[in-house]
Amino acid sequence: MALPMLPGNSLNKNLGKNKFHKSQHFDYSNGVRMMVGSGKPGIGGELLLGQKSQPNYSIFPNGEGSDTPSWVAFDKQVLSFNAFFQEAVPQKREEKYRVRKCKIYFYLEDDTIQVVEPELKNSGIPQGTLIRRHRIPLPPPDGECFYTVHDFNINQQMVLYSRIFMVTDCDPFTRNFLRKMGVRLNPTNSTPLDPYSNLRQEMEKSMKPLRPYERLDTLKQFLDHDRNVLRFYCHWDDSENMFGDPRELTLHYFLADDTIEIREVIYPNSGRDATPKFLHRSKLPKHAPNPKRQPGDITDRTVLNVFGPMGQGGRYILDSLKTGAVHEQFYKDSDLTLGGMVNVWGRRVVICDCDNFTKEFYRSKYGIEDFSPVQYKAPLAPKPPRPVPPYNGFGSEEDSLCSCQGLLPKPPQKDFRKLMEKDRQGLESNVLRFMGKMVTENPIDRDRLFIISFYLSDDTICVFEPPQRNTGVLAGKFLERGRVKKPGQKLFKSEISQYFSAQDLYVGARINLNNQGFQLIDADEYAFNYMEQHAEEFPRANMGSIISKIRSIPEDKQNEIKQFLTLSDPGNTGLIPYEPFRGLLVGLECGLSEHEVMMLGRCFCERQQPEAEVGLMLAVAQDHLRKKHFESFSDMTRAFTHEDRHRTGHLSTKEARTICKAFQLPLAEDLLRALLKKFDAGSEEMDYHAFLAGINWRENPASPVLPDDALKFNVDWSREARGPEVKSINYTVLLEDVFGSVNTNSNQPNTLTNPTL
Repeated sequence: MALPMLPGNSLNKNLGKNKFHKSQHFDYSNGVRMMVGSGKPGIGGELLLGQKSQPNYSIFPNGEGSDTPSWVAFDKQVLSFNAFFQEAVPQKREEKYRVRKCKIYFYLEDDTIQVVEPELKNSGIPQGTLIRRHRIPLPPPDGECFYTVHDFNINQQMVLYSRIFMVTDCDPFTRNFLRKMGVRLNPTNSTPLDPYSNLRQEMEKSMKPLRPYERLDTLKQFLDHDRNVLRFYCHWDDSENMFGDPRELTLHYFLADDTIEIREVIYPNSGRDATPKFLHRSKLPKHAPNPKRQPGDITDRTVLNVFGPMGQGGRYILDSLKTGAVHEQFYKDSDLTLGGMVNVWGRRVVICDCDNFTKEFYRSKYGIEDFSPVQYKAPLAPKPPRPVPPYNGFGSEEDSLCSCQGLLPKPPQKDFRKLMEKDRQGLESNVLRFMGKMVTENPIDRDRLFIISFYLSDDTICVFEPPQRNTGVLAGKFLERGRVKKPGQKLFKSEISQYFSAQDLYVGARINLNNQGFQLIDADEYAFNYMEQHAEEFPRANMGSIISKIRSIPEDKQNEIKQFLTLSDPGNTGLIPYEPFRGLLVGLECGLSEHEVMMLGRCFCERQQPEAEVGLMLAVAQDHLRKKHFESFSDMTRAFTHEDRHRTGHLSTKEARTICKAFQLPLAEDLLRALLKKFDAGSEEMDYHAFLAGINWRENPASPVLPDDALKFNVDWSREARGPEVKSINYTVLLEDVFGSVNTNSNQPNTLTNPTL
């Protein structure tokens, strides 16, 4: 360049310019991406010819406030202003101008404005939304800008589309928001009165109709109380009249329209006609009977005078003060109370009682709590007992009794609910099994053992004798299942005989089953557990009553008990054997039975669980499988291998049990569960190869087992494996629970266990 680089001498417009990028069509506004459109600037962001810079929606500079977009931060937040504008009314004599009140709403999320005018009744002007919601530009010469929140204040004028609005006040939210924005609010201004609107209001107040009808709105009462009826049980004593007697009535009060209906209670064979209603549904006057009224006497309005001819074309004046109206009182719900009297057209009806809905209605509405019924008749005499003929010996006693209760004999009904509750459900057998011996002088029968089963579902008893070696007695069923009568009852009598119940059977009891005496010497674990769980039904298994019996002994014997227990434990271990403990309680003569002594032993004992031998269990399992001819071991091996996806040789106990059940392995549930537990080695998975090899009696036969050894793991008469017996008693805990705290030097912890007998 020939000219020097001085201001005013350079013709290069790009001199000093450092932005040469092409403008894009998209930009950010209030943190939101949006399209610029026709306002796209030129190279480097410079405005083109005729363009002006468009401000963003928000007037806050960058760095103030949160980064949340405005449509999220100010969602559902609106500023509300009270405003008015004057509108000229040309060519009208009544008014020259009118003042129109409106509401201006400013939406903070997008700076939009909406103007709404409340609708007035009979205004004759289209009202409602005057300006729909959108951004409103400022008046010229700032027409390219829009209204923002800083353009609003109280007691100022705003020009919205060439219409001047005067802002007078705002709501509390708007006032608080503007103050936090730093806006100094102007004092509020009052809205001027509209002369023509005031004139219209005064004219409406001064206008009175020539025929002032009063509107009686009963629709709300009907909608609130439709189908709601108060029921009262009443009594009317008509014995003073000839051939009169007391009557029983039922009064219905309909809350929907305050009407009353009365029906008479007519018993069968009373000699009265079954009339449909004693009083038809209507409003019941309080002061009845009154003189008969002529038609038109009881009206809502009275006529003062009539002008012109009667009927069509005549005129009349109504009495607005109701000087000649006849007022008659009717019964309401507040007049009906228990013990009160209702005048039913001259008949004195006494209210004696009501139903539950009526009691709840008066309790909630009037706060009445006393609903004692009124006794109006003597109680019914007890029915004489119906004599029942004695039992004739045909069928059961229940069958004979049902044949006497009707012409058509019906079978006796069973306790179906008890049957469903106490029937066998899974592992819950609901059968109490006891071990018993015969009470006889015969030495051979004295050693025989019997299993006495009591079924709780129908109170039946079954006696079974298990086989014993070298006794010479054929084992099997000794007594068929059925209910057994208690001894000492007459055969032919009118009363139903008494049968043995579950409370009559306990360890140590002597029962007579069909003239054969038995003494119960033991019970299975299910029977003991069931009695303990239902101690309220079985008093001999209730630990509270057992301990109270021990506490009732004299004090000198209590000292003897403490001394005996201390001497029986020379090592101060806190434990004594069960047999000395049992002998001590039996010798006290405090009324404890053998069952109660065993309950004490179960409660205050030290549990010792014997460990079973795996080899003996496998031998017993092979013996069962051999007798059942089970040989599907190869198929079971393939099934176990198929389930073992990772070929680890181990499966979970649950999956192994499922496969055994699928092949119908003929082993008892208790024995199968014990075997699976032995092979899982305390973990969740078991070695199924070792399990299958152990029960395979073809390839790995075990040594034969004796019958006595097989009975240890076989399903015996108790349907469960025999548990450990009570061997030691923790007497320190017993003394503390029965006689209070005692001073002992025992090092054993005072813990209670629930062992298995």
